[in-house]
Amino acid sequence: MNQIETTLDRPVTNVTAMPRQSLSIVMLGSGGSGVMTAAEILLRAAARAGYYGLMTKSFGPQIRGGEAAAFVTLSTKPVEIQGDRVDLLLAIDWKNAERFAGELLLGANTLVISGEAGAELPQIVTEPDPRLEEINLKTLTRSHKGTRPNMVALGTVAGAIGLPREAVAALIGERLEKKGEAAMAQGLTALDLGYEEAANFSLSKLAAAPTEAARWIISGNQAAGYGAMRGGVRFAAAYPITPATEILEWLAPRLQKAGGLLVQAEDELASINMIIGGSFGGSAVLTATSGPGLALMSESIGLAVAAEIPMLVIDVMRGGPSTGIPTKSEQSDLNIAVYGLHGDAPHVVTAPNSISDCLFTAQWSTHLAEAMQVPAIMLSDQSFGQALGIVEKPAEQAFAARREVAEAPGEDYQRYALTASGVSPMALPGTPGGQYTADGLEHAESGRPSSGVADHNQQLDKRLRKVVDYDYGDHWAQIEGDGPAAIITWGSTTGPVREAMRRLDPDGKRLRLISLRLISPAQPKALAAALQGSEQILVIEQSQMAQFFGHLKAQFDLPAMADLYARPGPQPFRADEITAKLEEWLS
Repeated sequence: MNQIETTLDRPVTNVTAMPRQSLSIVMLGSGGSGVMTAAEILLRAAARAGYYGLMTKSFGPQIRGGEAAAFVTLSTKPVEIQGDRVDLLLAIDWKNAERFAGELLLGANTLVISGEAGAELPQIVTEPDPRLEEINLKTLTRSHKGTRPNMVALGTVAGAIGLPREAVAALIGERLEKKGEAAMAQGLTALDLGYEEAANFSLSKLAAAPTEAARWIISGNQAAGYGAMRGGVRFAAAYPITPATEILEWLAPRLQKAGGLLVQAEDELASINMIIGGSFGGSAVLTATSGPGLALMSESIGLAVAAEIPMLVIDVMRGGPSTGIPTKSEQSDLNIAVYGLHGDAPHVVTAPNSISDCLFTAQWSTHLAEAMQVPAIMLSDQSFGQALGIVEKPAEQAFAARREVAEAPGEDYQRYALTASGVSPMALPGTPGGQYTADGLEHAESGRPSSGVADHNQQLDKRLRKVVDYDYGDHWAQIEGDGPAAIITWGSTTGPVREAMRRLDPDGKRLRLISLRLISPAQPKALAAALQGSEQILVIEQSQMAQFFGHLKAQFDLPAMADLYARPGPQPFRADEITAKLEEWLS
């Protein structure tokens, strides 16, 4: 694992002083225009120049074409969310730009650069009356053979914000090196054309970057895959689905290097049953999917509960129901993850609260699954999974897959023995004396199928006991501040809430944040302790039917005075939206 980790480290250096602490940038165009490539190079170049940053993606669900917008915030301080308003918008073209209404929050100080000279601008741009400029990308690229509009656009944005050319040029060189010297030269020519155009625009520059440090550039999906590997996962099977596919793409070569394997299954039903088989054979396993895939997997997850087979299922949530909005985010899979299995089927449901926390939570979830021999479902979402962040190197964690294995079972081996913890040693295939029946039927302690009342009740109690009595430590939630007004939230809503709290209560004496990382099983004593002394409670979530609030009311002794702020996606929460809500709530 050290080899994988080292490749993610990126030493950074200082740049000359500039006046702005952060800048919010949007690059948009039609599908295939290359805005995502340009924006990613911009982010990576900023990282090498010493900045923090975040890149999120917004595009339509079309297989080809459609609309695409890359949102990039660069800052001298760690970034969890996009800025309230856009400082710089560059459009390679304006096709389908109106589809971003509600996502592009412009103002009078926004600099809008049109890459189409003389083009009719959409209402979402003209209505706020921003500063408008234009460049003719087609003319520029036609006059310089082999240059591409998105690389000119990249140079324009980088020059406008004061990013050193050397940092951007180095990234372009690395990207185009395999294509030969001619391609590299064309890319650098396009970059220089953009920097020349940027000299015509007036925009505040970024302030000097922080001191030199090693940081990671990583997405939530990459972090989740890496966390699972740190936790011991060496076998994965999955069917590609937006927005979880990048987990599989990241894992495939790295699992192989670590002596593991990833199999692309023919569908979600096959993938969940493949990892059940892999886990039965002794490996820590995972599959990654989204809401529709999780729905298909529910019966087999129940089988893993009954047979006490550990595994990790990562659900990168998207807008629903059904196909919904595959490329946008929403926290609306909580109910199916917690309550979607038939029968009484105790299992674990977790949720990260930042891009970096995707790593920790995936590693911890793997550990929990193996330690308790249960399925664990981790609820990430599109806003984490497909976002790319410049983050501090995550701390090392001691969590690793440690399954209690029956080394020498003997003739009287009882696979489902009634132990105090609820966990009984699991014999691996081929172990002498370790044969037993493992299926979805209720069974006696030996594994022999049974419909007896006593066996059923005892096994129900055993399966429940191991998840309810387990010591989850302090990792069940992220708690910040100790003020009398408590905000309870989870997942990707945590970042906007945290930023709003910083603005309203920088000392943490007025507000208190409780972001649940362990969604199920509930920890009522821990939450009661975390709420001790609170005079007001507000629950904030991104789902129309307030699934999180309903879960809290069902599983916890939530005070009657608890308030709720819930709305659906796909538009992400912004810090100013949460700030306004908190001001209203506190008044």
